[in-house]
Parts: sequence; structure tokens; C-alpha cells
Amino acid sequence: MQLLLLIAIVFLLDLYIFRALLDLFAASNVVGATSFMVIYWLIPLSIIVSIGIFLQSTRSRKSLSSKWRTAGSFAIILYLGKILLAAGLFLGDLVRFLIGLTGYFTEYQVMTGTRPQVSIIVPLILAGIPVLLLFYGMLRNKYRYRIFREKVKIPNLAPELRGLKIVQISDIHAGSFGAIKPVLAGVEKIMAESPDLFFFTGDLVNTVAQEIQPFVPIFSKIKAKYGVYSIMGNHDYGDYTRWPSAAAKSKNRDALEAAHTALGWKLLNNENCIIDIEGAKVAIIGVENFSANQRFSRYGDLKTASAGTQGADLRVCLSHDPSHWSYEILTEYPEIELTLSGHTHGGQFGLECFRWKWSPVQYFYKYWAGLYQQANQYLYVNRGFGFLGYPGRVGILPEITVLELELDTTAVS
Repeated sequence: MQLLLLIAIVFLLDLYIFRALLDLFAASNVVGATSFMVIYWLIPLSIIVSIGIFLQSTRSRKSLSSKWRTAGSFAIILYLGKILLAAGLFLGDLVRFLIGLTGYFTEYQVMTGTRPQVSIIVPLILAGIPVLLLFYGMLRNKYRYRIFREKVKIPNLAPELRGLKIVQISDIHAGSFGAIKPVLAGVEKIMAESPDLFFFTGDLVNTVAQEIQPFVPIFSKIKAKYGVYSIMGNHDYGDYTRWPSAAAKSKNRDALEAAHTALGWKLLNNENCIIDIEGAKVAIIGVENFSANQRFSRYGDLKTASAGTQGADLRVCLSHDPSHWSYEILTEYPEIELTLSGHTHGGQFGLECFRWKWSPVQYFYKYWAGLYQQANQYLYVNRGFGFLGYPGRVGILPEITVLELELDTTAVS
């Protein structure tokens, strides 16, 4: 019943827009108007047929294929544009009607609803701009990896750690990928940096562990001089799909942890690893997902994860959700010099110009992209290597982070 109601609403929306756009073709020949009619109605018909086929053939799937995700996104963007167009047309109709009531238009024009072409063309252009941007973001930007470089100045940094190069990616979301070759190109960019340390800060998959399997040969190419380390994000626990039993969910988690091993990544689940870099001790603290927002999972235990790291020369905390930094790390763990996070994807939509940046996600997350500092503590939030939901990016490109450690000579210890 709900599906039928949705189809009826969509049909009325399409009909309203069709009658308006037909006015633009009224002056053309009959063949042009007929072609417009066929093409216009073929699109919603194709979408309805595709939905029917999808519902019949994918009832048992836990994870949508990338092709279905892309097709669905095209449909959603198209109808977003139609809603914007309909709103513009309706506003024009309302203005004309109100003016007509005052006597400026003839009764015939008001009653027939004849529209001036400008009242159709202007809403069409305004609605088309965001649609074209979103289509462009899908076709051009989702694998357009950008390297972001930052120098992190740390007080009392051991001489052995000065110039240390850290490369970070986050939020791979392998289930969203529809191609292997462009992902490989991204990994090659990572390896061209010759990292001393490589960190992955969570969300390897969207819902199930099997999503990463086609990409294990690619991401396993990532190597670093002092090791490759990873943590889990909120999507990695299988919390966003239905499981037939608790045992099935537990098996999925085991498969995900096995995938990290197959990748050659050291997965840190509320634990740490202290490594020696030319005599300096670096503590890598891996926290399971922990968010200040209670609608996200809280598996993290920083007290357990950081145990035994007090004597380290440098402490780097991997925590997927950046809200964890202000919620607990800043207030209770001032000895953690650097925290690396992801989760926000930079909103996948926004604007960046030099050091200025904006995205709707900033109204939900205070720390959402780039480098932040409070006193002698740093947070870096990676914009994400992959994508989720909308299969593309507009203004906020997928990120490979390159951090270089330097001594802060201005800080007072």
C-alpha cells in the first residue's frame, strides 16, 4: 500500500512537470513534441520496472551491489531535481495566480494556467545546477584521490621521530566500490609516499565482511617501514544488518578480523603496540568504536587500550569517531599527543578553498575534516577513502593523509 501511494505521488509530480515542460515544445514540430513525450515517460517507467525486478531478485541480500546503489542514486538525484523544479514551477504559478486576482492578468490566462516561458526556464536552470553537480560528483570524483599534507609540531619530540612520515586513510567502505582499477590507483598513490607508518582508522566495509574480499589483493600492497596498523569503525561490527542469529553476527566479525590479517594490517582492538624507532618508543593505541553521540556504538575502552604506554616518547591514538577526542581524550588523556580519526567523510559534499572549508556535516560534528589542535594535543580527521550512501563526492574529495612530525620549538614544556 505504501509503495502504491509513493508511485501515485511520483506520478502526479511527473505529470505536473510534464505539462509545464510540454509548453516549451509546443512551438516545435510534432515530431519534437512526440519525442519529448516518449523520452520523458520512459524514464519513470524504467525506474518502476527496475524497482520491481530488484524487489523480486534481491530479497535475501544483506548488501546491495554497487550497480544497484549507483542506479538508485541516479534515480534519487533525478527526482530531487524534479522536486526542486516542481517547487519553482508552483511558486511561479502561485505568483501568477495572486497577480491575476488583482486584475493584472486576464481571466483566460489565469484559468488556463498559461505560463510564460521564463517561468519554466528559470526553475529548470536552478533545479538543474545541483542535479548536474551531483551527477558530476558520481561520475568524476568518487575515485579522485587527493593527498592532504600537514606538518604536526609536537613539543619535546624525540630527535629520532623528527621527520617521521605518517600516512592515514579511513572509511574504505569496500561494499560501495564498483571498480577495482581506480582503487588500485589510489593505493599506488599511497605507496608512492613511502610511509614510515601507515594507519587505517575504521569502516573497512558497509555491512558484511565479504565486501572486502575482492579488494584484499589491492590493499595488501600497502606497506610501511615500521608497520601497518588498523582499527574498526561503526560499520565493521555488522550492526546495520539483520542476522539470523548471534552466532552468525559473531562469525562475520571473525571474518572481518581475518580480513585485516590477510591484508597484513595489525588490528588493534582496545589495545596498543609499542614500537621502537631508532631507540625512541612510539605507542600506537587502537580504540574500538566510541562516539559521543549515543546513537552510535560504544565498544571503545581507552583505559584498557592505553595501559602501559606511560613511558612512551610519543602516543598516537587511533579512534574512528572524532567526537571521542573532545569527549574523553582531551579531558582525561592529555599525554596523547596525536589522535587520528575518520567517520565523517567530510560530508562528501561541501566547499574547500585553501584553509577555508564548509560542509553540512560541520553542523553535526565540531571536528570533521583536517587538523585540529588544543594546547599540545592534535586531532586529524581524514575525509575518507571511500564513500557511503551517495556514490560520489562534490567539493570534498576522497583523502590520503600525509603527516610529517616536527619539533615544536615555540611550546613551553
